[in-house]
Amino acid sequence: MNKRNFIIAGVLVVVAVVYLIISGTNSSASFFLTIEELQAMEVETLDRSVTVSGAVIGESITYDATIPRVTFTVVNIPGSQEEIEAAGGLAAVLHDAVTAPDRSRLEVVHDGVRPDLLQDEAQAIVRGRVGEDGVFHADELLLKCPSRYAEELPEQIED
Repeated sequence: MNKRNFIIAGVLVVVAVVYLIISGTNSSASFFLTIEELQAMEVETLDRSVTVSGAVIGESITYDATIPRVTFTVVNIPGSQEEIEAAGGLAAVLHDAVTAPDRSRLEVVHDGVRPDLLQDEAQAIVRGRVGEDGVFHADELLLKCPSRYAEELPEQIED
């Protein structure tokens, strides 16, 4: 009887650990999508945390310092590095996306201060959820501005 109780307790511990691993993985899983992929999924993404990347349209940026809350629109860019390289690099892809009127767009709302790098043609990587209103509510906001870090090599000083 003692051995039987020990085996039952061991099985229950293993089941509990497996359950915690699975539930923890599912709740923290974040899918990386392009804007077009996100919009094609529609209702499937309402209860799921996703990560989306796009080019920021500078004229869409609004900031309310009293809340603080920043709102802006991102435009679809390719999801793979190969496509970005084939199109001339990240700076070219971001510029082309912002200037193309027919690209898929997504409105983003982020509660927090306005980041310095939030500007026209920056790459925004946002993690959060799509609301029932179709607006993306970002919990995390990462920005990359390739033109800001593109520096020319300094000239050599000759004596």
